[in-house]
Amino acid sequence: MRILLTGATGYIGSAVCDALVRAGHEVTALVRNPAKARRLASQGVQLLTADLGEPDAYRDRIAGFDGYVHTAIENGARAADVDRRAIETMRDIAWRSSKTVFIYTSSIWILGSVREPADETAPLNPAPSAMFRPAHEQLVLEANGGGLRASVVRPGIVYGGSDGIISDLLRDADNGIVRVIGTGDNHWALIYDRDLADLYVKLLAHPEASGLFNATDEGDESVNDLVRAMSRHVEFKPEVRYMPLPEARAKLGALADGLALDQMIRSSRAREIGWTPTLKSVARNVPRLLEEWRNGRADARGA
Repeated sequence: MRILLTGATGYIGSAVCDALVRAGHEVTALVRNPAKARRLASQGVQLLTADLGEPDAYRDRIAGFDGYVHTAIENGARAADVDRRAIETMRDIAWRSSKTVFIYTSSIWILGSVREPADETAPLNPAPSAMFRPAHEQLVLEANGGGLRASVVRPGIVYGGSDGIISDLLRDADNGIVRVIGTGDNHWALIYDRDLADLYVKLLAHPEASGLFNATDEGDESVNDLVRAMSRHVEFKPEVRYMPLPEARAKLGALADGLALDQMIRSSRAREIGWTPTLKSVARNVPRLLEEWRNGRADARGA
């Protein structure tokens, strides 16, 4: 399939791009800065240079693809507006095709705290950083029909490689001080980056896949579980400092509320189409994840 991918230089998007290339798809990446996309070009990925928030500059250039995969998200105040513009543009282009797939990347934080196992049928209670997500998910889901298959993927906290929240936690443990919001007894919904990317490949290939798909490893691990496991695999046992949520908000903004969520999430619909995570625990895979983090850090220094 010919796939247009946004966010290919980002954390989730780069993993998705790798998986699409491995699966034999012909990928075109919409990037703002081609200088940051040299690795993509070396993979045979075609580059389309444009600012995602200025659809007039790329609307006419993204017609004719078999699939549209939107993983990009802006930072800062214009994040929601740019995301909406991108959704509407790709959705409208996809509608004009006779048979197309559109996949949108949302967030599991749209569900808020879920202290009992919950799947895609759970009611929405978005964390502050995900307040714009319900309306954007609806824009995507309403596009289903007329030859267009539209899906929403809700990843958990992504781990693997040298980026992301779990890698930051590994870095802190290695540096000797770990800061935890609240008591640390809250559970994080987690997903390995390569397993998440494989879900996108399955959604593109499955002829009937559409709608909502949670993407978590269903490990139900608490933050304290993760910290204890990491402490056993670094040179010196780190000090753990527990921060009240108001203090964390002052330092991290809306991110703090997401990290404080207690979530036990199931990916029922993804499993129905044959998707199964290969990694089902951060705590049991700390040595592997530490190696990935250190290798990624070394690669970044050598770049």
